[in-house]
Amino acid sequence: MEGSRQKPDASRHSAVGRNQTPVGTRQRTPAFYLLLSAYCLLPTAACLSGCGYTTRPGLSPHLKTVYIKPFVNKIDVTSLSSGHERFPIYRHQMEVDLTRAVTNRYQFTGLLRPARLEKADCRLEGELTDFRRDALRYNTSSQVEEWRLNLVVNLRFVDQTTDTVLWEEGGFMGDMTYFALGARAESESVALDRAITDLARRIVERSVESW
Repeated sequence: MEGSRQKPDASRHSAVGRNQTPVGTRQRTPAFYLLLSAYCLLPTAACLSGCGYTTRPGLSPHLKTVYIKPFVNKIDVTSLSSGHERFPIYRHQMEVDLTRAVTNRYQFTGLLRPARLEKADCRLEGELTDFRRDALRYNTSSQVEEWRLNLVVNLRFVDQTTDTVLWEEGGFMGDMTYFALGARAESESVALDRAITDLARRIVERSVESW
């Protein structure tokens, strides 16, 4: 009878509704979200191009080449000491190795190209003043297990186009730790190579940062 007609199955209609896309709504494709992400990155890109960002931080535009004056060795060998043993291994011509490492670092970064004195826009001068080895860790037998090496220099950076000293810094330091015992042990000579490389990296970074 008409009065006993069954009511529509609400659960069936709600299920169908859940599986249908609302009218006027488009399905978002992966390409849509990719374009949206690119759009959101536009302000960042604009800032990088217009907010003074540069790959030559702190360098004046006219400074493009550098003369690395050979480092001078002013270490007093007789005063060398360490926290545990006197007279750590000392490498002769350490200043030569440092000069070479600094030159190589400039070539690697490309921020300033090494050049001859008469052709360079600026000049880096330095003197090696100290070399230390300090004990950091001992084993149960009171033997030094880990050492720290320190190399100290005085630096001077000159604009040769104006004959102006741009900055000077004394007591500038590079360091490196190494294990003398155990599975990770290495020789002091190898550790010194790493310390020289570390100091060269810091020197080059100092010369191109804001003065």
